[in-house]
Amino acid sequence: MDPLRSDPLFVAMTRPVTLAGVPYGFVIGNVIVVLELFLIFRTPWVIVAGLLGHALCWLGCLREPRLVDLWLVRARKCPRVKNRRYWQCNSYRP
Repeated sequence: MDPLRSDPLFVAMTRPVTLAGVPYGFVIGNVIVVLELFLIFRTPWVIVAGLLGHALCWLGCLREPRLVDLWLVRARKCPRVKNRRYWQCNSYRP
């Protein structure tokens, strides 16, 4: 029996578009939020916080490249319900 192999071309073609190891959509959102906060607070610490957020997302995306997409789907499909404290869980909306 052949051991399970992964084709490097297939793996490369199925990964999301990234910029510096982070999905492109996250980069655009991060830049917009950091620029808005920088214009409001006028402190360079906002830029440092944006770089820290990028680094944390990069660490998360090392293991699962579609981490941001999976989180967005979960947030959209599994909202918090009013009686979450009682049941200790969320509901699923198809």
